[in-house]
Order: sequence, then C-alpha cells, then structure tokens
Amino acid sequence: MTYQTLDIRIEDRGVAHVTLNLPEKRNALSARMIEELTDMAGTLGAGGARVIVLSGAGKVFCAGGDLDWMQAQIRADRAGRMAEARKLAMMLNALNEMPVPLIGRLHGGAFGGGVGLACICDIALADPATRFGLTETRLGLIPATIGPYVVARMGEGRARQVFMSSRLFDAAEACRLGIVARVVAQEAMDAAIEAEILPYLSVAPGAVGAAKALARRLGPRIDAEVIDETIRRLAETWEGEEAAHGIAAFLAKEPPRWA
Repeated sequence: MTYQTLDIRIEDRGVAHVTLNLPEKRNALSARMIEELTDMAGTLGAGGARVIVLSGAGKVFCAGGDLDWMQAQIRADRAGRMAEARKLAMMLNALNEMPVPLIGRLHGGAFGGGVGLACICDIALADPATRFGLTETRLGLIPATIGPYVVARMGEGRARQVFMSSRLFDAAEACRLGIVARVVAQEAMDAAIEAEILPYLSVAPGAVGAAKALARRLGPRIDAEVIDETIRRLAETWEGEEAAHGIAAFLAKEPPRWA
C-alpha cells in the first residue's frame, strides 16, 4: 500500500518511525488513515521491525476522529455505520495485537481517538505542554471503540474521572491516570525515546512478542464479543439526535444546546 496519511522511516537496526502525517487536519483519524494504520500494523508487525515509534506531524499528536468522516456516518444507513465502526475497531485491535513493541511520542494534544492511540502504545511519553481529553461527549458521542483500551490502561476508577466529562487535562494528570508513563521535556525527548528503544534491540524478538501477547491475555478481556459491543454502541450513538446536533454545532462554531 502507498501511504498518504502516514510517513514511515525504518532504520537499519529495525526501528520503525511511524508519523501520523496530516498536520493540516491535526492528524485526525480519517477513513484513509484508519485503513493505513491497519495495514501498517500488519505489515510492520510481521515484517521484521524490532520496535515501532508512533508520533504525529505538526502541532498535535492526534485530534481524534475526523469530523467529515463522522458526519458521513450520521448520513449513512445502519449497515454503513456498522461497517465504518468495525474498520475503526479493527484498526485499534490490530495495533494492540502487534507482536512488536509500540512506543508513543506525544506532543501538543491527544484528544478522543488520540487518547485511544496513546493507550494502545506499550509505553507513551509526552511533552509537558501536551493536552489530553476524551472529548466525545461534547459532540454527543461516546468513546466507544477506544473504550476497552482506555479502561485497560487506566483502570475503571481512574477512567471514570475523565471518560464522560470531556474535560481537558495536562500531561502531568495524564501521567497520574496512566495514559503516559512519563512526562519528558521537549529537548530531552529524543534521548528518552532512544532509552526506551535500546533494551528491545538486545532481546529475542519472538520472546518479546510472546510476552506481549501474554500480558494482553492476563489483562482485561478485549475479545471479539467486547469489540462487537463497542461497534454496536458507536453506531447507535452516530444514529442519535445528539450526535447530529453536536457535530453540526461544532462545525458551525456555535455552542450546542447543552452548553
């Protein structure tokens, strides 16, 4: 596949740098980016990469779901909504199940699906100025397909502090909540990422993949039944009047009625 939304650079030592590369859209998750991230997970996951570093071009890591894409789901029929929700859910699952360690390098902002991507990373580091938020409910939506990964990373109690309110919070709180492992100054980020990469270059890749699979197996259940439930809930939310009103108000730069 020729990637239009991702920039991929692979070092000779097997370190792959994957950059979300739609800075003009704040790296929002469009249909094309969802497709390409799914393909990347399968290609690099099976293609000899030892470590993958995920980052975002431009001012923010990832602003969440692309609003044009979400509007299209509101206009679609039930089958179309379910199909698109499944593509999103299976992208997240593919990234989560990669046998290759995934390191997140966050800056600027991680909102909605951007938080989901951070929670799928095996470890994520954030610049101190990074802002976070599960902002779906502002638009009349819910953090459905990312939900299992967010709750797995944060635990239910901590997740409920930010899962429903859409409030924004800083990198220090994201660290306390478990979304990121450490907050690292911008000038020290290269060295911090390298320090996370190096241990993986001296261990058996097959054992790393098996250990990651075991950790997933021992953690909260994220199986086909759970994924199907999130797909159904997302599609149902897209069908609701609140979502249509919330997204329309956002695009019109007007406050929704609940604000």
